Amino acid sequence: MTLRRCVSLLALAALAACSQKAPAPQDSGTPLNAVRVPLPESQPLPPAPGGTDKPVWAGAPGGDSVRFGAPGAAPDLSLSCRQGVLVVTRHVPAEVGAQALFALQGRKRIVRLAVDATSVPGSPGYLWQGSLPAGDPAAEVFEGPFTGTLPDAGKISVPGSDLVRALIRRCGARPATGATPAAPQAQE
Repeated sequence: MTLRRCVSLLALAALAACSQKAPAPQDSGTPLNAVRVPLPESQPLPPAPGGTDKPVWAGAPGGDSVRFGAPGAAPDLSLSCRQGVLVVTRHVPAEVGAQALFALQGRKRIVRLAVDATSVPGSPGYLWQGSLPAGDPAAEVFEGPFTGTLPDAGKISVPGSDLVRALIRRCGARPATGATPAAPQAQE
């Protein structure tokens, strides 16, 4: 074999080695080009927004409403009684004119409560609000722990409370008057 032919074969082998695909990087679950920045040990992590208090049920003076949320903060959910009608408010912003179904799942019942964007006195903007007669079997979903899901408002997990059960019982004892609220769509 001539020197020229050896050089040609070596050049061809080197060229072939360069054209092979590099092995694909294994996905580590982090974005490409991510940079880890260590936090100094002398500085504690900042607290979570909204405080670190665990949300709880609390009653309002007069006993016609209860709220669920972190103490000292705006409520996440509230229930109130208005003339035998249970008013449910999910305290998250809603667009003007918006309507949705608030999917509630309790131990014994699943309820889809129709809610509307409503201007609530003392709250900026519009919040999600719906209602049902306190004597309606669908109100049982609030008597124990339940979860609720609302479009663009996420999921809320709520423990049961004697305050809620007492409110529903007192409210159900009152005759419903005034306009008839929209009936919830319930499934068992």
